[in-house]
Amino acid sequence: MIKVTSYKRDNIYTYGLGATIAMEYLLKNRDVVRAVIMHPDFRSEETIAKIKALCGSNIPVSTEEKPFNILSKKENCFVICVIEKKASPIREGNHMVLVDPSNCGNLGTIVRSCLGFGVEDIAVVGKKAADPFDPKTIRASMGACASVRIEVFPGFEDYAVRFPGNNLYPFMLDGSAKLQETTIKKPFSLIMGNEATGLDPSFRDIGQPIRIEHSANIDSLNITIAASIGLYEATKAC
Repeated sequence: MIKVTSYKRDNIYTYGLGATIAMEYLLKNRDVVRAVIMHPDFRSEETIAKIKALCGSNIPVSTEEKPFNILSKKENCFVICVIEKKASPIREGNHMVLVDPSNCGNLGTIVRSCLGFGVEDIAVVGKKAADPFDPKTIRASMGACASVRIEVFPGFEDYAVRFPGNNLYPFMLDGSAKLQETTIKKPFSLIMGNEATGLDPSFRDIGQPIRIEHSANIDSLNITIAASIGLYEATKAC
Protein backbone atom coordinates (compact mmCIF):
# COMPACT_ATOMS: atom_id res chain seq x y z
CA MET A 1 0.00 0.00 0.00
CA ILE A 2 1.23 3.52 -0.81
CA LYS A 3 2.32 5.48 2.25
CA VAL A 4 0.32 8.69 2.61
CA THR A 5 2.32 11.79 3.57
CA SER A 6 1.59 15.50 3.80
CA TYR A 7 1.51 16.89 0.27
CA LYS A 8 4.57 18.66 -1.13
CA ARG A 9 5.04 19.99 -4.64
CA ASP A 10 7.86 17.58 -5.44
CA ASN A 11 5.88 14.48 -4.36
CA ILE A 12 5.20 11.91 -7.06
CA TYR A 13 1.65 11.52 -5.75
CA THR A 14 -1.18 13.90 -4.99
CA TYR A 15 -4.58 13.34 -3.44
CA GLY A 16 -8.22 13.82 -4.32
CA LEU A 17 -10.18 14.41 -1.13
CA GLY A 18 -13.81 13.38 -1.15
CA ALA A 19 -16.01 10.71 -2.72
CA THR A 20 -17.13 12.95 -5.60
CA ILE A 21 -13.55 13.68 -6.62
CA ALA A 22 -12.53 10.03 -6.34
CA MET A 23 -15.44 9.06 -8.59
CA GLU A 24 -14.48 11.71 -11.16
CA TYR A 25 -10.94 10.36 -11.41
CA LEU A 26 -12.08 6.74 -11.55
CA LEU A 27 -14.53 7.57 -14.33
CA LYS A 28 -12.53 10.12 -16.32
CA ASN A 29 -8.83 9.42 -15.68
CA ARG A 30 -8.58 6.00 -14.09
CA ASP A 31 -5.02 5.37 -15.30
CA VAL A 32 -3.55 7.82 -12.76
CA VAL A 33 -5.39 6.42 -9.73
CA ARG A 34 -3.06 4.31 -7.59
CA ALA A 35 -5.23 3.63 -4.53
CA VAL A 36 -8.45 4.59 -2.78
CA ILE A 37 -8.70 4.92 1.00
CA MET A 38 -11.97 5.03 2.90
CA HIS A 39 -12.57 6.30 6.41
CA PRO A 40 -13.86 3.72 8.91
CA ASP A 41 -16.87 5.97 9.61
CA PHE A 42 -17.94 6.09 5.96
CA ARG A 43 -21.45 4.65 5.88
CA SER A 44 -22.72 5.23 2.34
CA GLU A 45 -23.00 1.64 1.20
CA GLU A 46 -24.12 2.61 -2.30
CA THR A 47 -21.12 4.90 -2.85
CA ILE A 48 -18.73 2.37 -1.35
CA ALA A 49 -20.04 -0.29 -3.74
CA LYS A 50 -19.69 2.04 -6.75
CA ILE A 51 -16.11 2.99 -5.86
CA LYS A 52 -15.09 -0.64 -5.30
CA ALA A 53 -16.67 -1.63 -8.61
CA LEU A 54 -14.80 1.11 -10.46
CA CYS A 55 -11.52 0.16 -8.78
CA GLY A 56 -11.96 -3.47 -9.75
CA SER A 57 -9.03 -5.76 -9.03
CA ASN A 58 -6.31 -3.37 -10.22
CA ILE A 59 -6.71 -0.42 -7.82
CA PRO A 60 -6.31 -1.28 -4.12
CA VAL A 61 -9.01 -0.12 -1.74
CA SER A 62 -8.34 0.09 2.00
CA THR A 63 -10.15 1.31 5.10
CA GLU A 64 -8.05 3.28 7.59
CA GLU A 65 -8.20 6.48 9.61
CA LYS A 66 -4.59 7.71 9.82
CA PRO A 67 -4.36 9.14 6.25
CA PHE A 68 -7.35 11.38 6.98
CA ASN A 69 -5.60 12.78 10.06
CA ILE A 70 -2.62 13.62 7.83
CA LEU A 71 -4.45 15.10 4.84
CA SER A 72 -7.87 16.29 5.95
CA LYS A 73 -9.29 16.92 9.38
CA LYS A 74 -12.66 17.91 7.93
CA GLU A 75 -15.41 15.71 9.31
CA ASN A 76 -17.14 15.45 5.93
CA CYS A 77 -14.19 13.85 4.08
CA PHE A 78 -14.51 10.06 3.96
CA VAL A 79 -12.61 9.09 0.80
CA ILE A 80 -9.05 9.75 -0.38
CA CYS A 81 -7.99 9.04 -3.94
CA VAL A 82 -4.22 8.61 -4.37
CA ILE A 83 -3.24 10.06 -7.76
CA GLU A 84 0.03 9.70 -9.62
CA LYS A 85 1.18 13.05 -11.01
CA LYS A 86 1.61 12.75 -14.78
CA ALA A 87 2.36 15.51 -17.27
CA SER A 88 -0.51 16.38 -19.60
CA PRO A 89 0.80 18.72 -22.33
CA ILE A 90 -1.84 21.05 -23.72
CA ARG A 91 -2.90 20.72 -27.35
CA GLU A 92 -3.59 23.06 -30.22
CA GLY A 93 -6.86 24.92 -29.84
CA ASN A 94 -8.52 27.29 -27.40
CA HIS A 95 -6.66 27.96 -24.17
CA MET A 96 -7.02 29.59 -20.78
CA VAL A 97 -3.67 31.12 -19.82
CA LEU A 98 -3.14 31.96 -16.15
CA VAL A 99 -0.07 34.09 -15.45
CA ASP A 100 1.31 33.76 -11.91
CA PRO A 101 -1.90 32.62 -10.19
CA SER A 102 -1.19 32.46 -6.48
CA ASN A 103 -4.20 30.70 -4.98
CA CYS A 104 -4.89 26.99 -5.46
CA GLY A 105 -8.58 27.45 -4.71
CA ASN A 106 -8.94 30.04 -7.46
CA LEU A 107 -6.97 27.86 -9.87
CA GLY A 108 -9.24 24.88 -9.21
CA THR A 109 -12.40 26.96 -9.59
CA ILE A 110 -11.18 28.30 -12.95
CA VAL A 111 -10.36 24.76 -14.10
CA ARG A 112 -13.96 23.76 -13.36
CA SER A 113 -15.28 26.76 -15.31
CA CYS A 114 -12.98 25.94 -18.24
CA LEU A 115 -14.33 22.40 -18.41
CA GLY A 116 -17.88 23.73 -18.18
CA PHE A 117 -17.34 25.99 -21.19
CA GLY A 118 -15.47 23.41 -23.24
CA VAL A 119 -11.94 24.80 -22.89
CA GLU A 120 -9.94 21.74 -21.90
CA ASP A 121 -6.41 23.10 -22.23
CA ILE A 122 -5.02 25.35 -19.52
CA ALA A 123 -1.57 26.96 -19.39
CA VAL A 124 -0.21 27.98 -16.00
CA VAL A 125 2.65 30.45 -16.40
CA GLY A 126 5.26 31.16 -13.76
CA LYS A 127 7.79 29.18 -11.73
CA LYS A 128 6.09 30.21 -8.47
CA ALA A 129 2.52 29.86 -9.72
CA ALA A 130 -0.07 27.88 -7.78
CA ASP A 131 0.41 24.13 -8.11
CA PRO A 132 -2.13 22.45 -10.44
CA PHE A 133 -1.53 19.16 -8.60
CA ASP A 134 -2.08 20.52 -5.10
CA PRO A 135 -4.98 18.71 -3.36
CA LYS A 136 -6.54 22.14 -2.76
CA THR A 137 -6.59 22.76 -6.52
CA ILE A 138 -8.10 19.35 -7.21
CA ARG A 139 -10.73 19.77 -4.48
CA ALA A 140 -11.72 23.26 -5.67
CA SER A 141 -12.13 21.91 -9.21
CA MET A 142 -14.52 19.25 -7.84
CA GLY A 143 -12.60 16.69 -9.86
CA ALA A 144 -12.57 18.68 -13.12
CA CYS A 145 -8.76 18.37 -13.04
CA ALA A 146 -9.31 14.75 -14.12
CA SER A 147 -10.82 15.87 -17.44
CA VAL A 148 -8.53 18.69 -18.62
CA ARG A 149 -4.92 19.14 -19.67
CA ILE A 150 -2.85 21.54 -17.58
CA GLU A 151 0.71 22.45 -18.48
CA VAL A 152 3.08 24.69 -16.54
CA PHE A 153 5.35 27.08 -18.48
CA PRO A 154 8.31 28.93 -16.89
CA GLY A 155 7.41 32.17 -18.69
CA PHE A 156 4.82 33.54 -21.11
CA GLU A 157 7.37 33.52 -23.94
CA ASP A 158 7.68 29.75 -23.60
CA TYR A 159 3.93 29.42 -24.08
CA ALA A 160 3.75 31.89 -26.98
CA VAL A 161 6.53 30.11 -28.93
CA ARG A 162 4.61 26.82 -28.70
CA PHE A 163 1.35 28.29 -29.97
CA PRO A 164 2.17 31.11 -32.42
CA GLY A 165 -1.16 30.76 -34.22
CA ASN A 166 -3.38 31.55 -31.24
CA ASN A 167 -5.18 34.88 -30.98
CA LEU A 168 -4.09 36.47 -27.70
CA TYR A 169 -6.53 38.32 -25.43
CA PRO A 170 -4.96 39.68 -22.25
CA PHE A 171 -7.54 40.82 -19.68
CA MET A 172 -6.36 44.21 -18.43
CA LEU A 173 -7.26 47.89 -18.34
CA ASP A 174 -4.36 49.49 -20.22
CA GLY A 175 -5.01 49.89 -23.93
CA SER A 176 -7.95 47.55 -23.79
CA ALA A 177 -11.25 47.28 -25.64
CA LYS A 178 -14.57 46.34 -24.04
CA LEU A 179 -15.14 42.60 -23.96
CA GLN A 180 -18.68 42.93 -25.31
CA GLU A 181 -17.38 44.92 -28.27
CA THR A 182 -14.61 42.46 -29.12
CA THR A 183 -14.94 39.54 -31.52
CA ILE A 184 -12.89 36.74 -30.02
CA LYS A 185 -11.37 34.73 -32.84
CA LYS A 186 -10.47 31.07 -32.55
CA PRO A 187 -8.15 29.57 -31.62
CA PHE A 188 -8.03 31.94 -28.67
CA SER A 189 -5.91 32.37 -25.58
CA LEU A 190 -7.69 34.13 -22.72
CA ILE A 191 -4.87 35.53 -20.58
CA MET A 192 -5.51 36.30 -16.92
CA GLY A 193 -3.05 37.82 -14.45
CA ASN A 194 -2.26 37.39 -10.77
CA GLU A 195 -5.15 37.86 -8.33
CA ALA A 196 -3.53 40.89 -6.64
CA THR A 197 -1.42 42.51 -9.34
CA GLY A 198 -3.04 41.53 -12.62
CA LEU A 199 -0.94 41.32 -15.77
CA ASP A 200 2.33 43.15 -16.25
CA PRO A 201 1.91 46.38 -18.29
CA SER A 202 3.96 44.78 -21.10
CA PHE A 203 0.90 42.65 -21.98
CA ARG A 204 -0.83 45.72 -23.45
CA ASP A 205 1.42 45.21 -26.50
CA ILE A 206 0.43 41.56 -26.86
CA GLY A 207 -2.57 40.62 -28.98
CA GLN A 208 -5.79 42.52 -28.21
CA PRO A 209 -6.15 43.54 -24.55
CA ILE A 210 -9.75 43.47 -23.36
CA ARG A 211 -11.57 44.50 -20.22
CA ILE A 212 -14.81 43.59 -18.50
CA GLU A 213 -16.86 46.69 -17.82
CA HIS A 214 -18.36 47.01 -14.34
CA SER A 215 -19.62 49.82 -12.13
CA ALA A 216 -17.37 52.15 -10.16
CA ASN A 217 -18.69 50.62 -6.95
CA ILE A 218 -15.90 48.00 -7.06
CA ASP A 219 -12.28 48.28 -8.15
CA SER A 220 -12.09 44.85 -9.83
CA LEU A 221 -13.71 41.46 -10.23
CA ASN A 222 -12.46 38.31 -8.56
CA ILE A 223 -10.28 36.38 -11.02
CA THR A 224 -12.60 33.37 -10.98
CA ILE A 225 -15.56 35.57 -11.94
CA ALA A 226 -13.56 37.37 -14.62
CA ALA A 227 -12.39 34.07 -16.08
CA SER A 228 -15.94 32.70 -16.22
CA ILE A 229 -17.27 35.84 -17.92
CA GLY A 230 -14.42 35.68 -20.44
CA LEU A 231 -15.08 32.00 -21.13
CA TYR A 232 -18.79 32.66 -21.64
CA GLU A 233 -18.19 35.46 -24.15
CA ALA A 234 -15.51 33.51 -25.99
CA THR A 235 -17.60 30.35 -26.38
CA LYS A 236 -21.22 31.58 -26.54
CA ALA A 237 -21.35 31.27 -30.32
CA CYS A 238 -20.16 27.65 -30.25
